[in-house]
Amino acid sequence: MPILTPNPAFEASAVDPLPFGRCPPSRLCATILSVTRRCSEGWAAKRLAFFLRSMGVKILRGRPVDTESLGARMRLRPYNNVAEKRLLFTPQYFDARERALIASKLSEDFIFIDAGASVGGYALSLAALAPRARILAIEPLPEVFERLVYNIDVNAFANVKALCCALADRDGEVTLFVNAFNRGESSVRVVSGDWRGARLRVPAKSLLSVLRAEGYRRLDAIKLDIEGAEDLVLDAYFRDAPAALWPRLIVMEFSLRREGQSLEERLRDLGYREILRTAENVAYERDAESGAAA
Repeated sequence: MPILTPNPAFEASAVDPLPFGRCPPSRLCATILSVTRRCSEGWAAKRLAFFLRSMGVKILRGRPVDTESLGARMRLRPYNNVAEKRLLFTPQYFDARERALIASKLSEDFIFIDAGASVGGYALSLAALAPRARILAIEPLPEVFERLVYNIDVNAFANVKALCCALADRDGEVTLFVNAFNRGESSVRVVSGDWRGARLRVPAKSLLSVLRAEGYRRLDAIKLDIEGAEDLVLDAYFRDAPAALWPRLIVMEFSLRREGQSLEERLRDLGYREILRTAENVAYERDAESGAAA
C-alpha cells in the first residue's frame, strides 16, 4: 500500500505563530465556554455541555483559541483533535480522576513522563501544581508536537521538556498511522479504520532509551496514551530495565489489542495492583518494597 501524503487541512493545522492572546474567542464562543466549563458531572449537564461544545467547534471552523485551561495557558485548535476539544470547552471532564491521582503522589522532585502528550493537558496541569517536578512530554505527531511546544513556551514553567518521537520496543523509525478525524488516535498500530489522514515515518525510542538519555534514576509516574501500543512499549521496558527504574504509578488507556496473556495480568505478575479504573483509563501502583521479579 503506498504511503499517503497529508491533505491540505492536515498541513494547515500546525500552530499559528502569533503571540499568545492574539487568538481570543469570539463573543459567542466565549459565552459557550462560560457555560460548558461550569457544567457539572450530572447526566443532563453533560448532555448540555456536549451539545454546546459541538456548536462551538462548528462556530470556530478550524480557528485556534487562546485560553487558560487546567492552570496553564494554551492555544487550542479543537478541530480533529478530541483532546483539544475537551481542554477548551470542558476541562473539568479531562481525565479528572486520573490527574487527581497523579497529583496526590506529587513531591518536590517528582519525575513524570507524559507519553502521547498531545498538546500538554497532563504535563502542563501537573507543572502548574509542582514547579520543581521533572516532566517529560512525548508526542510523535509533528503538527501536534508543534502545538505542544508552543503551549510549553507560553507558560512560565521551566520544568517541562518536549520530545518528538514515538515510543516503541526499540530505537529506530516506525510508521505512525494518523487518524483523519482525531489526531489523538495516531498510533504505531492500526487500531481504527479511520486513520486515512496519512501514514508518516517518525523516529522511535524505547522507554528505557528515553530514561537513560534524560539521566533519570527513577520514574515516579507515567501516563501512556499511545493507542494500543502499551504492551509493545511496556513488555520491552520491563524485560530490559532494572527494577529501580520501574515506575511507581502507571496510568494508561485500556489496551486496544489483546494477544495471549493480557498486559494487565502481566503487570500484576510484576507486583502492580490496580488502584483506579475509569471509563477510559486504568491506573496501577507498585509498592517501593515490592520484591516481585521481572
